[in-house]
Amino acid sequence: MKHVHLVAAGKYHDIDFARLELLKLLAEDAAIRTSVAADYASLAPLETADLLITYTCDLAPTPDQVAALTAFVDRGGRWLALHGTNSLLRFLENGKVDTPDEAPGFMALLGTRFAAHPPIGPYKVHITRDDHVMTRGLRAFNTIDELYLVRPTAPIDVLMHTSFTGHCPEFADADWDEAEVPVLYEHRLGQGAVLYLTLGHCRGHYDLAPIRIFNPHPERGSWNYPIFYELLRRGIAWGTGNESAGHPA
Repeated sequence: MKHVHLVAAGKYHDIDFARLELLKLLAEDAAIRTSVAADYASLAPLETADLLITYTCDLAPTPDQVAALTAFVDRGGRWLALHGTNSLLRFLENGKVDTPDEAPGFMALLGTRFAAHPPIGPYKVHITRDDHVMTRGLRAFNTIDELYLVRPTAPIDVLMHTSFTGHCPEFADADWDEAEVPVLYEHRLGQGAVLYLTLGHCRGHYDLAPIRIFNPHPERGSWNYPIFYELLRRGIAWGTGNESAGHPA
């Protein structure tokens, strides 16, 4: 049996949708038992977990919780971090969104810190490494999603990337010229690793309240595409398979 702990919580996203979709994928493997939480307050399940999955936004653990997360990865645990896990958002008086470096220990563990994204739109994702279990046999693909722009906080192994040159009008960190923007990467720590996939924005009618009471057009981002589900299934296998699954020769 394998134990997966899922933390799905936060702001500005359809967390219920993401949680349900992830649980459906986990249920495909009868050998997986899943525990579910809405924050980092109780990390006791990590004592027996093989894999941690997080789909969050604007949610940071305390220093003690960061220590528990670090110990989990260091002892060989694996962490599939999705979309907004590395995002902290602060709304400024000028209407811009700041992404402050308020949780450096947490972001160092994740390997990057979210800084900005342009308006949702199409972009192409390229395979950076084709010899990894997450990317073998895959080709470049197009998606429509939030293109996450990040600041590195630790050495990472980029597996998929895109590029971006332009302006992010909603954010304080607005101007970018990046030939390689990580979309999927691995950050190894001790005997374990963090696998971060920036794709997966989703938002329903009411997820921007009170900023916007009603969002007329629900957004599903990469959840609309089979390739995203393929990556999620591979991520679950990476986290629950044998010890060398994410470290191909």
